[in-house]
Amino acid sequence: MSGPSWWFVLKGSDLLVARNAASFDLPCLADPGSLHLPSDRAHVIGTLHGVPCRTLGVERETEAPEGWSFEAVRSLFAMIPEGFFSAAARALEIVDWDRSSRYCGRCGALTALKPGEMAFECTACGGLSYPRLAPAVIVAVVRDRRILLARSRRFPPTMYSVLAGFVEPGETLEECVAREVREETGIEVKNLRYFGSQPWPFPHSLMVAFTAEHASGEIRVDQSEIVDAQWFSADSFPHLPDPVSVARQLINWFAEGPGRVASASEGAS
Repeated sequence: MSGPSWWFVLKGSDLLVARNAASFDLPCLADPGSLHLPSDRAHVIGTLHGVPCRTLGVERETEAPEGWSFEAVRSLFAMIPEGFFSAAARALEIVDWDRSSRYCGRCGALTALKPGEMAFECTACGGLSYPRLAPAVIVAVVRDRRILLARSRRFPPTMYSVLAGFVEPGETLEECVAREVREETGIEVKNLRYFGSQPWPFPHSLMVAFTAEHASGEIRVDQSEIVDAQWFSADSFPHLPDPVSVARQLINWFAEGPGRVASASEGAS
């Protein structure tokens, strides 16, 4: 390898960074050996500002070099610029795939990277292993000037978010939206619109976001997954997800659009 690269060095889901109060730095160097880190099984994951990005997984007992620390990627998301967020998400997914693909899932033999392709190839039977993606939907359901938010059992206390769930085999994204909302809250939806998407590497999801309108039904919470669901107006939001998440982007879309509360001057016109 020649020339410097941004290195996304991961120990589990912790990223090697040098932090100060308001920002952080990533290693930008030609070879991680200068930080006494191995360079085998490194993967190229793209470029940022014309500089290559590489990722590397290290063992859990690895100590951070002097001046650096391993910090949970999720704790850094609020200060990661968008380009670095996407690269960090890709790095997490690729390192997780690397760790879980060292042996063939068919015959148990060792695998090796397939030249020219993002795949591991079995050295015995030739079976291929590609990075995994688990598609999930996430949806902002609107009723009048209120949005449906729920609190999952996994959430921190007091936090609410829009509904989400994994796509099942043989199911379209739209069918998944309708099923998840129905199963978790008893609500039927209509007028689905695609909003956007976001990689969510915990460990390997792709969030596909939609907006929808309430069609029928009243809230009836499925206690197996969520503990509460309510309709919220834009001026009465509870504790919400981090701004970097597509969940928060959906909530912001509602607050700035269909849920926007007119100011006194607008109301007087």
